Amino acid sequence: MQPSKASDWMIALLDAPEDEALHAGFERWLAADPAHARDWEEIAHTYDVLGMATPRHRAAWAEREGTPEEAAPVATGGKIVSFPQRRRALALMAAAMAACLAVILLPDAALRLNADHISPRGQVTTLTLADGSRAQLAPESAVALDFTGGRRIVTLLAGQAFFEVTPDPAHPFRVLAGGVEAKVLGTAFEVRDARDIIGVAVREGKVSVTDAAEATVLTAGGWVRIGPEGKRAQGRMNPQEVAVWRDGRLIARDMPVAEAVAELRPYYKGVVILRGDGLARQPLTGVYSLTDPDAAFAAIAEAQGARLYRLFPWITIISGS
Repeated sequence: MQPSKASDWMIALLDAPEDEALHAGFERWLAADPAHARDWEEIAHTYDVLGMATPRHRAAWAEREGTPEEAAPVATGGKIVSFPQRRRALALMAAAMAACLAVILLPDAALRLNADHISPRGQVTTLTLADGSRAQLAPESAVALDFTGGRRIVTLLAGQAFFEVTPDPAHPFRVLAGGVEAKVLGTAFEVRDARDIIGVAVREGKVSVTDAAEATVLTAGGWVRIGPEGKRAQGRMNPQEVAVWRDGRLIARDMPVAEAVAELRPYYKGVVILRGDGLARQPLTGVYSLTDPDAAFAAIAEAQGARLYRLFPWITIISGS
């Protein structure tokens, strides 16, 4: 079944720029009703503000403007499709789009209000805490601190953090995240808050992990994930791979593509969109650079036989075939 709206045609043409039958169907739809042409012009202008237009059908609205048509490349066997800006870019509207995107990427107001430290998108932040312990925050992570009255409490409000704890037997070091407490005397471990799932993994020493239901003691290489209603998953890993994001790496072993993209997203200073449920569920194995998310997205797309679209400097779409 072919699209019936201009916006759906735009996505379909982006997904299959070489599909001759699709292009023929689009041209029939465009000619069938003047309203279709007007709708296409409107959606094409919207996409043009993002620096993108469909390669073969820009003339359908460029002639109305009386502006010269500009060639745009089409994928001819490669998987990466790039849509360049038109020379007559609407600079003011593009700036407005950038401002809107900046707002989307900012931490929410509640997080800014409650956090003592927020690590910005694309940046790992290192903190030396009041007791001499060290914390590293992954991008888009936030913590609140309480080191008063002999307490050593860190509340992870978002994201993930790695802690190297200064030993102090009289004052346990506690990390709170989503109703889960990780308590240690002196060790190195990671805590992450992935929305509904809280994870703890230990690099050195021992960590006691407690929620409303039970307590678990983890040793080096041990990990636990606690989901909704206290559902637990537990296992072991190479201790040296705990929090490898600190070294700028993502190690994926049969990781769903959607999860890998989610891990990369905080390191990308823009928006990445994954299209296709089948692609999202596909297992992925490999080592990807967190310091070069563009290259990582391209490698993921190539490994999965997917298409990668780069729209303006800020938007990447990975689309299943």
